[in-house]
Amino acid sequence: MVLWWIGNAVLLFVVLPVVIGLLNRVLSAVERIRAATDDILTHGVELAGELDDTPELLARTDETVRQVAVGATRYAGSVATLLPPRASEADRASTRQVEV
Repeated sequence: MVLWWIGNAVLLFVVLPVVIGLLNRVLSAVERIRAATDDILTHGVELAGELDDTPELLARTDETVRQVAVGATRYAGSVATLLPPRASEADRASTRQVEV
C-alpha cells in the first residue's frame, strides 16, 4: 500500500508537471502558427485583389513591346546604312595571307 502512495505521489509531482509543461509548449507553438496563417490569409486575399488588373497590364505590355520592336528595327536599319560593310572572315583571311 505504501508503494501505491509513492507511485501516486511521483505521478502527481513529477510526471504531471512535465506533461503540463510539454503541453504548454505545444499549445504556444500552435497559437503562433495560427497567428501566422491568419496573417498569410489576410495578405493573400489582399494580393489576390491586386491581381485583377493583370490582363490589362499584359495587354499594355504587349503593345509597348511591339512599339519598341518597330522603333528598334528602324534604328538598326538606319545605323546599318551609316556603317561601312564588314569584311567576312574569308576576306580577312585572304588579306592576311597576302600581307605575309
